[in-house]
Amino acid sequence: MLSRFIASRLSTTTVLALLTLALATVPAARDDFDSVVKTIEQFYHVKHQSIPLLARAGIKAVSTAAKIKGGDYKRLAEAGSVKIAFFENQEFDSRGSIATFKASLNGSVGDTWTPLVQTLSPKEEEQTYVYLRNAGEKFNVLVVTIERHEASVVQVNLRPDVLAELLKDPEGMGKAINDDAIRDDR
Repeated sequence: MLSRFIASRLSTTTVLALLTLALATVPAARDDFDSVVKTIEQFYHVKHQSIPLLARAGIKAVSTAAKIKGGDYKRLAEAGSVKIAFFENQEFDSRGSIATFKASLNGSVGDTWTPLVQTLSPKEEEQTYVYLRNAGEKFNVLVVTIERHEASVVQVNLRPDVLAELLKDPEGMGKAINDDAIRDDR
């Protein structure tokens, strides 16, 4: 009886140890949002700005007000988590290498993302990239917009019905997500 107890304890401990070892060797999940922000910073030699804590609280308040107001304002307020990085008053000059930046950006997002919209205007230094990823019951949408003196990276989680509504105008989708995420309603 005692030997069976010791054997079962030993096998449980062995299984737990092997499981712990196996989990420790699995690489950590990649944060593609941060990779995209770093790619922009390295290519353009710029630095993103964080949203202060009080502004984040304000975003929560605006989201709550938008849910109450309803209509178009409610559309993205129900998105769930939102990540935002913005770059203001900085120079985004690709020096004729906008295609190189596009390749770098596409390489910085993981292979779980699908490019949905990619528009480039080299002469005006304007770029918009929209990527989509299945996240179970919701979808992740990553939007990168770059203009001559400002840029933003926004990642949101959207319900399928909200995504379907936005997909009616794929080119306007990035603008809608970007505008709703960083709107300044003072």
